[in-house]
Amino acid sequence: MIQSMTGFGEAGCELDGISYVVEIKSVNNRYFKSSVKLPDAVSFLEEEIDRLLRGSIARGTVTYSLRLKNVAAKAMFDIDETAVHRCVERLGDIASKLKVDYKIDLAALLSLPGIIEPVLPDEDEAKRITETILKVSQKAIEQLKKMRDREGQSVADDLNSNCAAIKERLELIRKKSPMVVDEYHKKLKKRVEELTSQASLRLDEETVAREVAFFAERSDISEELSRLDSHLGQFTHSLESTQQAGRRLDFISQEMLREANTIGSKAMDSDIAKWVVDIKCMIDRIKEQVQNVE
Repeated sequence: MIQSMTGFGEAGCELDGISYVVEIKSVNNRYFKSSVKLPDAVSFLEEEIDRLLRGSIARGTVTYSLRLKNVAAKAMFDIDETAVHRCVERLGDIASKLKVDYKIDLAALLSLPGIIEPVLPDEDEAKRITETILKVSQKAIEQLKKMRDREGQSVADDLNSNCAAIKERLELIRKKSPMVVDEYHKKLKKRVEELTSQASLRLDEETVAREVAFFAERSDISEELSRLDSHLGQFTHSLESTQQAGRRLDFISQEMLREANTIGSKAMDSDIAKWVVDIKCMIDRIKEQVQNVE
């Protein structure tokens, strides 16, 4: 069954008193695009997380966010005391030259670049952290996929509904199409008889037959109806595919619209024209929905 590209997944765990919370969001995109947001202390994991996302998700804009909470065991950052001391000395020198009194706000100093540095874990600790984050990330991806599955089912139901409605209109067109030529023949014959009777002329029946045959050939839509019917079959089959079908469905819907346009331009009948408009509206709805399919 198809998957939607819209979804959200969240998972968390705790290691050494540090709580790791992963959030993953995905929205529509023709291709795969990821945005990985990590705290500085675990920024070394960006490539591995991106690789994990690419291996699990085929299409969509994916935003990955990792938060650290309840950091009780030990601080994940360090303060560069030398840099703080240098800043205080410089501020003192400036205040002395300007002959002004001043007070130092240490909290404000901490916001300066280079004052706070992340504490990078050693090799063993980095390995444990990596395993933990990748594991919780996989859980978040599974939650994301479950939501995408549910959204995909809703999209599939809507697409199937539109396909069924298109088939109903095609059946109406298929039944009406042969009558169009007969109606044209009758109208043409009546019009010719009216004109020739006024002029006391006779028109060869063979000429009328040729004109009707030309009209029948020009307005023949049987081939387009068969192709559109075939496209609908391929489309509904692709909806049941276990592989990523978004691009295939997009291509098929474009071909469906192409056939519908041809039918509309060839069919010389007001009822058929009305049904073709209905079909094109449904195909537009399908094309819009398909943009959200992975």
